[in-house]
Amino acid sequence: MPSITEVVKHLIIINVIMFIIPTLIWGYYGRGVLALHFPLSEGFMPFQFVTSIFMHGDPLHLLFNMYMLYFLGVLLETYWGAKKFLKYYLICGVGASIIALAVNFATYYYSGEIPLPSLGASGAIFGLLMAAFLSFPEKEVSLIFPPITLKFKVLVPILMGLELYLGLNFQNTGIGHFAHLGGALVGFILIRYWDKNDMSNRWN
Repeated sequence: MPSITEVVKHLIIINVIMFIIPTLIWGYYGRGVLALHFPLSEGFMPFQFVTSIFMHGDPLHLLFNMYMLYFLGVLLETYWGAKKFLKYYLICGVGASIIALAVNFATYYYSGEIPLPSLGASGAIFGLLMAAFLSFPEKEVSLIFPPITLKFKVLVPILMGLELYLGLNFQNTGIGHFAHLGGALVGFILIRYWDKNDMSNRWN
């Protein structure tokens, strides 16, 4: 296993702290104050665009996202450098929340139901998946379940297609499928913008 990089290490620490401390202060379900609420609901606050990407619903949610952050983040931070990686991660995370909120508005005006609050680093993680797809398409990844090995150029499109299917067919379940896709979309646009404008040196 590769050694953990500095930004990835601190992001994991922050996510763990943001899971534990609010639980101690507000209780397990009271942590929802830091999740991103629908703007037409009573619980919405602007700071939730940032705090929500460091919050998780349960220990398994946290564990899975932190494993993915370690696995993908070390690869990309080593490749890009710390500053560029951190900016990319945060932009993807917040961008994912904004896109998910736009989808929630469309859902609300269609159904009249207030969408559930969203939380988690998954939007940023899917941004990292997109970055790995664009930067290391031939790199092989060994999955635990199912126990197969796939290249990023195969794995990532499969995951995106699955998220689109689930998002269209299983709405308001508490899983932010469009936030996941939003993080990937923001990551794709950002990397293409960097490439087109030769931003590599300015962002390091």
